[in-house]
Amino acid sequence: MIHSRFGNLAVCIVLLSASVVAFDSSHNRAHAEEWSIFRGPSGNGIADADASVPTEWSPEKNVAFRTELPGEGWSSPVIANGRIFVSAAIPADSESDSSKTEFDLTLIVLDANSGKLLKSVPLMQQTAEKSARIHKKNSHASPTPIVEGNRVFVHFGYQGTACVDLDGKLIWKNRDLFFKPVHGNGGTPVLVDDKLIFTCDGASDPKVVALDAATGKIAWEVKRPIDAKRKFSFCTPLTIVVDGQKQVIAPGSDCVLALDPANGNVIWQVRYSGYSVIPKPIYHNGLVYLSTSYDTPSMLAIDPTGSGDVTDTHLKWSLNKNVPHTPSMLADDEFIYSVSDDGIAMCVEAATGDIVYKKRVGGGFSSSPILVGNKIYYTNESGVTTVVATGPDYKVLAENDLGERTLASAAVDGNALIMRTADAIYRIEE
Repeated sequence: MIHSRFGNLAVCIVLLSASVVAFDSSHNRAHAEEWSIFRGPSGNGIADADASVPTEWSPEKNVAFRTELPGEGWSSPVIANGRIFVSAAIPADSESDSSKTEFDLTLIVLDANSGKLLKSVPLMQQTAEKSARIHKKNSHASPTPIVEGNRVFVHFGYQGTACVDLDGKLIWKNRDLFFKPVHGNGGTPVLVDDKLIFTCDGASDPKVVALDAATGKIAWEVKRPIDAKRKFSFCTPLTIVVDGQKQVIAPGSDCVLALDPANGNVIWQVRYSGYSVIPKPIYHNGLVYLSTSYDTPSMLAIDPTGSGDVTDTHLKWSLNKNVPHTPSMLADDEFIYSVSDDGIAMCVEAATGDIVYKKRVGGGFSSSPILVGNKIYYTNESGVTTVVATGPDYKVLAENDLGERTLASAAVDGNALIMRTADAIYRIEE
């Protein structure tokens, strides 16, 4: 079993068997479901099986619209009811120094077909006194909204969480979970059985919290059982079902927990050495795959059928070279695909962890790749998307440069890509 080890300060920002199924979607390949949560309807970055998005584009080619966005934010776009939703931190005083100013933490809503700005809904104010120093790759609006029915849940990490209806009317707001962050906010919640579940992994006392999605009140919270040296992490949980029981998979520093969403009870845990965990886990062919992040990340494959501490019994394999610190992984058929922060695309056998290929894509990466049909879309921080064919051979199909800084992950709306850059939202469509 291979473990990573501690070192320098972290950078922050991001299967079906008879008895084990994915909860985020009834299939790994999504079918006609809206991209209303981070990483799409499956929670694994996989688009509708019938989607056919462009392979090639440029600022002048296959761009249906480009809409400038106010403020700053790296939340990824989600789509529901013909609308695009992102969050942003908008300086209350546009003339002031952004490191000292107050921010209106805001939900931005656009028409998905025209790009027209429909609403800008301020949800809470981030005062200078409660503003933490953030990493240069982070923003004050990095978690991705969730749209469910008539509700939109918008999370701003240690600053608080709000729920509004589709017209922007406030349903509830919770600012009772303030904690001291390191590098700012990051992880996105998951919605399970009308509970909004997210990690609060700051400088001290890391925990996982569930809010009642109807009221915003705390339903439960569970402290991390491991006293990690560096306690901060930024992971988005994943929900699965094992033998009929739902599990919320919540990686953090030095340990991943599988929790019962009804009460927060720990079902199983696996220990490792790693902190500032950012990638969202994925679930494929009955195994959970995750990255342990900093300093030297390992990719772990875990059988989620155990109970208690299963580190020595249910860890199937571990790989510790060219594993991403920040981008989440993809799974398709017998392979796991990933791209490291420094631009190494890797394909490994899902069952064994054996490396199929490693190839340099180029550039630095923070956004998570998506899978559309038999094509993988890797977007680097400079706005260049490399389209690669799935399968055991590394085959580049296209390289597309928008020429704008890009740290948010792309979404799919029908036959269009929705992409967020530092300044704008794009709809890429033939």
